[in-house]
Amino acid sequence: MDSKGRPNHIEDYLITVRTGQWFSWSDTKNKIYSNLVVLDGGATPSESDCTTGLTALQSAWDLENDSYKSQRRAEYPDYASQLDDIYHNGIDGWKATIKTIKDKYPKP
Repeated sequence: MDSKGRPNHIEDYLITVRTGQWFSWSDTKNKIYSNLVVLDGGATPSESDCTTGLTALQSAWDLENDSYKSQRRAEYPDYASQLDDIYHNGIDGWKATIKTIKDKYPKP
């Protein structure tokens, strides 16, 4: 994973395939597919499975952490504050507050 926690190596996918220490590397300084060693006697995932799996993990991470949704979620007031806003400023006042955030982070 990179410094933000985004999956960036097939090892990030491999740890999701089976539990325990089921794999290793024949060259720990050069962790590439051709150096993958299966320790538990199970099937070796194909290189395509590894790259596809990593891409899926990255897409899921991006959606959760680097999308307009996550950016909005980080800026929305907590529920109690939103309810207080509705109580004091009505639904239209609350909508204006939320719209500012939605405009700042529009849907793609």
